[in-house]
Amino acid sequence: MTDDAQAFWIAAPGRGEIRAEVLPSVSADDLVVRALFSGISRGTEALVFNGRVPPSEYQRMRAPFQAGDFPGPIKYGYASVGRVERGPRELLGRHVFVLYPHQTRYIVPVASVHLLPPGVPPNRAVLAANLETAINGVWDAHPQVGDRVVVIGAGTVGSLVAWVAGRIHGCQVELVDINPQRAKVAAALGVRFSSPDAVSGGADVVIHASASAAGLELALGVAGFEATIVEMSWYGDQPVPLALGRAFHAQRLTIKSSQVGSVAAAQRSRWDSRRRMQFALASLADPALDALITGETAFESLPEVMTQLADGTLDALCHRVRYDET
Repeated sequence: MTDDAQAFWIAAPGRGEIRAEVLPSVSADDLVVRALFSGISRGTEALVFNGRVPPSEYQRMRAPFQAGDFPGPIKYGYASVGRVERGPRELLGRHVFVLYPHQTRYIVPVASVHLLPPGVPPNRAVLAANLETAINGVWDAHPQVGDRVVVIGAGTVGSLVAWVAGRIHGCQVELVDINPQRAKVAAALGVRFSSPDAVSGGADVVIHASASAAGLELALGVAGFEATIVEMSWYGDQPVPLALGRAFHAQRLTIKSSQVGSVAAAQRSRWDSRRRMQFALASLADPALDALITGETAFESLPEVMTQLADGTLDALCHRVRYDET
């Protein structure tokens, strides 16, 4: 067994490359993971790839095992699924999820890995980080039994938000997107799909995840009286105009941010991030979620694939990266 690896680095904004890595020595508290799959969190990783993280957010945006600094060179990512090949006997051969960048093999502390629950296949577990974000967003939105919930933006996170909210008793969930192809995804997840011009108003809860000014404007327009709009999009350094005239004040609307870095306030006294991640992983036993994985390529293709995802030429929800185990 050699202690070498390969990793995907953003060499400079808009340019990625595969680099050789030499793994450090393994301590008694560490284990070695061989990657099987990783997932690309398209929205955030595209902003990082294009150098769109504002300097004020350099520290807050650091991934748990990031190497390098914004805007680059930087090794970034947080959705790796692998097999333990060295470490405590009880973990050898087990499948784990780790908030690690795109890399073939890596060393992490035992405490940083999450064992995959029975019934959750490694190739689906790449959705764990996005599902954790979606769960936190629904906690922040706090929909009630029977509420009508509108989710704007059928990307990976928005679709997962709709799926989670759709499991609350009596909630009527409407997933909205400008891409009519997302209707198939909504159907697979068991929620209603609408185009922006067809969604009805008066929603009890609106969750915005389209990362567009038009989507946020639509959210203001469909929210009912004294409704809450949860903003889950992150825009990087992009300014977002927002029309707070019209009926915003008369409707007494609330705009609330949601971000996965902190457990939602409503749950924080009892939940920590580890419990939240274990819940997200257990929830991935549902095969319906495979509809969100819309492409897969080999690790060696990441420089080209990331360029295509970042500039929009490759239309994808969750794009999965496959690693050779040999």
